[in-house]
Amino acid sequence: MTDELNFITARELARRIRGRELSAVEVLQAHLEQIDRVNPMINAIITLLPERALADARAADAALERGDDVGPLHGLPIAHKDTLATKGIRTTQGSPIYADAVPDENALIVERIQGAGAISIGKTNVPEFGAGSQTFNTVFGTTLNTYDLSKTPGGSSG
Repeated sequence: MTDELNFITARELARRIRGRELSAVEVLQAHLEQIDRVNPMINAIITLLPERALADARAADAALERGDDVGPLHGLPIAHKDTLATKGIRTTQGSPIYADAVPDENALIVERIQGAGAISIGKTNVPEFGAGSQTFNTVFGTTLNTYDLSKTPGGSSG
């Protein structure tokens, strides 16, 4: 069951979490296990915050237990593109100029995604400043294609 959770659509996962068929912790753990299996080969997740995400997943489950109103993305794990300012999480934009930058606030899209209940798990690799059709930079290196390690994942979101 754990492995199959990684291949269910976000919409379906969110429905199952809100319906308490799955817990946010369960979904997060499945995704963290997949990251542990695959990321060492592909280098897509460049900042991972499992402890913070687990605390947020527990809080998400507790909110459902209390009967709180929740957003449409409640309990879904998400990694933000490293070009998006994410409060308290290093955001390098794939550039050595910002290698140690930690924003004090979120980009609007991050704020909205979190406000809808998603759980931030970290950051994904990008080409420097998001400019380019291949995901590589001097801070984190190259991201490879999950399905064919001899190829690029393409685009500005590794």
